[in-house]
Amino acid sequence: MIGALVAGITGSGGASLNSYESIATATGTGSSGTITFSSIPSTYTHLQVRFNGRTTRTTNLEGYSIRFNGDSGTNYAYHTLYGDGTTPVAEGIISSTGGIIGWAATDFYASNIMGVSITDILDYASTTKNKVSRSFTGFDTNGAGREGVTSSLWLSTSAITSLSLVTNSGFNWTTSTTVALYGIKAAA
Repeated sequence: MIGALVAGITGSGGASLNSYESIATATGTGSSGTITFSSIPSTYTHLQVRFNGRTTRTTNLEGYSIRFNGDSGTNYAYHTLYGDGTTPVAEGIISSTGGIIGWAATDFYASNIMGVSITDILDYASTTKNKVSRSFTGFDTNGAGREGVTSSLWLSTSAITSLSLVTNSGFNWTTSTTVALYGIKAAA
């Protein structure tokens, strides 16, 4: 019974679990607020970034963004819907210097509290479409924290060959931060 359930599980966009191939992993250094994946192959249909991390900031949360191909200009827009255990918030931003991914825990919290996100980047190798990403993100502090969904737009038709996760405050990713980049194969 459990085997049948596991066999029926699908990932993003209906891709089966065996459609995901690991491209690269990275960890925070404790001395930089940027984690970059470069030389991304163009052989997949979509990308997925899986994040588990925190920053050295000493206040209660850290926002972080994604940038493509080193572009830090105001060529991004995003929407987000999130809650903090008390208040729901919806916002949209245009002319941003990165697409929002989500929120990470910080050194304000106990060391076992981490922020997480799963981000899908659709049609990343296309040279005819602007690029869209969507994320599920959050962290929990026993009933508080922040959880939400985001979508971002990069106003470029360039194929994505590199991406960076950047802290919004300039604080550093801790050495306990891990990020994995996956390629999603086309359906057979």
